[in-house]
Amino acid sequence: MIEFLPKDIEDGLAKARLKAASKKTRLRVQSGEDMIPLVRLTSSNFAIERELAPRLRGLVDIYDGSRHLYQALVVATSFDGEAVVFEFKRNTATAKGPALDFVQEEDAPVALLPSH
Repeated sequence: MIEFLPKDIEDGLAKARLKAASKKTRLRVQSGEDMIPLVRLTSSNFAIERELAPRLRGLVDIYDGSRHLYQALVVATSFDGEAVVFEFKRNTATAKGPALDFVQEEDAPVALLPSH
């Protein structure tokens, strides 16, 4: 059915579809001070709106709401309709806490009570 629509209507539908996809997601990419909503995220790439793409390059942080998911080095690779696809050159998942420099026992207490 889309083959029979005029080009301007088809472009408008594509933009509306892209805008709806970016509003529904909590996924964001941060480059410097800019937070840009993601259209999609896969294990090897992500996509953002074409209008926001020129400001994005190099080392970025990816968030799900306020939770930091990844730190990645990215490069723009292709256009997918109204979106720009960025491939990961490096994609490192963030740790949930500081690195431990000792072995934790399985039966170790969660906390110690103070002695008075």
